[in-house]
Amino acid sequence: MLHKNFIYATILVALLSSCAGSSGSAQSKVAKVAAPAAGVSEVWVADQGNGMYKNPVLHADYSDPDVCRVGDDFYMTSSSFNSIPGLQILHSKDLVNWEIVGYALDRLPPYDHFAKPQHGNGVWAPSIRHHNGEFYIYWGDPDYGIYMVKTKDPAGDWEDPVLVMEGKGLIDSCPLWDEDGKAYLVHGFAGSRAGIKSVLAINKMNPEGTKVLDEGVLVFDGHDNNPTVEGPKFYKRNGYYYIFAPAGGVATGWQLALRAKNIYGPYEQKVVMDQGATSINGPHQGAWVELENGEDWFLHFQDKEAYGRVVHLQPMKWVNDWPVIGEDKDGDGKGQPVLSYKKPDVGKTYPVTTPAESDEFEGNTLGLQWQWHANPKATWAFPAAGKGQLRLFTDQVPEDFKNYWDVPNLLLQKFPAETFTATTKLHFTPNPKLQNERTGLIVMGESYAYISLVSKKDGIYVAYTTAEAADKGKPEQEQLLGKLNGNDVYFRVAVGKDAVCRFSYSEDGDKYTPVADTFTAVPGRWIGAKVGLFATRLDKTNDSGYADYDWFRITPNNQNFQSNQQSIKNDTSKGL
Repeated sequence: MLHKNFIYATILVALLSSCAGSSGSAQSKVAKVAAPAAGVSEVWVADQGNGMYKNPVLHADYSDPDVCRVGDDFYMTSSSFNSIPGLQILHSKDLVNWEIVGYALDRLPPYDHFAKPQHGNGVWAPSIRHHNGEFYIYWGDPDYGIYMVKTKDPAGDWEDPVLVMEGKGLIDSCPLWDEDGKAYLVHGFAGSRAGIKSVLAINKMNPEGTKVLDEGVLVFDGHDNNPTVEGPKFYKRNGYYYIFAPAGGVATGWQLALRAKNIYGPYEQKVVMDQGATSINGPHQGAWVELENGEDWFLHFQDKEAYGRVVHLQPMKWVNDWPVIGEDKDGDGKGQPVLSYKKPDVGKTYPVTTPAESDEFEGNTLGLQWQWHANPKATWAFPAAGKGQLRLFTDQVPEDFKNYWDVPNLLLQKFPAETFTATTKLHFTPNPKLQNERTGLIVMGESYAYISLVSKKDGIYVAYTTAEAADKGKPEQEQLLGKLNGNDVYFRVAVGKDAVCRFSYSEDGDKYTPVADTFTAVPGRWIGAKVGLFATRLDKTNDSGYADYDWFRITPNNQNFQSNQQSIKNDTSKGL
């Protein structure tokens, strides 16, 4: 597959402030927005460089995060739903600085089913654990049951998924191996499939963790005080079994802790964190992590609508064998989130790192930040490392195509910050025998917008397209912005506060022409909006056209869409 074991590489280029020379000078060939430095985002860095961090530590849609520690390494995964590769694996040395190191899923089973976009389905609320020298990830697919994958190297290849427990509506699973070697699995239920929700059950598993051995025992019912209890995480400490679980809904809920001396209960319950007096709504669903020095920390998400479910890091302590998460200013045993705090004491200081965003397309595989909307075909994309380009072949839209909600070959990544700019350069080579081949830059959600090149009888045109309520099958609205003089174009989208997006294009990489209208991004199905690339056609052919993408860069949004000082020149900067 395109993504496995890829080491993300970019070229650090020098940006000279004096590069406003004549068009024939060497300076004029330098990109005015250069390739970002490898490994560090220009739009969101949680590490403040003074021993402090700010939340969110990941301002991106890593929904339902779970983390495990092995020695001095921390590994995180999160819900990936229908996006492929799935089950992103992030690594950190200090819980603040994270990088993507791999994926556990190249494709989602059943493979034919997920060859089409299955918005909101697939991987729900995974858990990651280390047991007997191996890493395990469990997740619930609401339509098929609870799956498990494992590996000895979380940044390497993972074994094929195993269906541990078949059934509709089985979700949000987490294993526990007890001291006696017995294995258990806690999980929730999706009311839309199971007909019940707001309850948690525990099943026995075989010691290998590959199948359940019984019908399960109901251990908690949240209907009275903790509706929509879900996302349980299973732990044992000081003789107590603990289930950490959110309740009250994604955007408005709280973090609950359950404890019992017997694995089947009865479980006591306590709310251990809520929004309190902060702006951090619905703080819940995440992971307790204990450091080697005994410090305790908790990672959870906050739903920020178009920006997705971003990840926060909270200090945690134990009081009378109950966890207290965040700041407990009144001493009632219930904390509230912090916006800034002293970094975890991991014994040393590590370099600032952030998940990959920009991609110079210099390697043999795609950057690990990219995901498709469905199980990919081999013909969709080909990295051409010798040219430093990514070639996207146009793929025929589905027969029942209504809009791009139905299109699987959207190559997308998460919004990386509240404000940012995404710019890409491409060369389009449509098949001269076809019309309406198209390629471009898209912001995707339940409504979407994109700027594209589209082939017509008399040449290539720039078009701006929007689709409101695309998930409901509403048609697109297109504006032709003008005819392209050649085959090369620079596309840009500047994302501002409240996810307001402004698209623009340039033929010379210097002066950008903005689209008159703005577009406000909205979430997808259980995910935040995404930004990325596509190449499509309407007709069947034996020789599709293609687009060569030279690079894709995430830079700060300066809200000055026509400024020459913030534009991109040409690709010669890549050789510097």
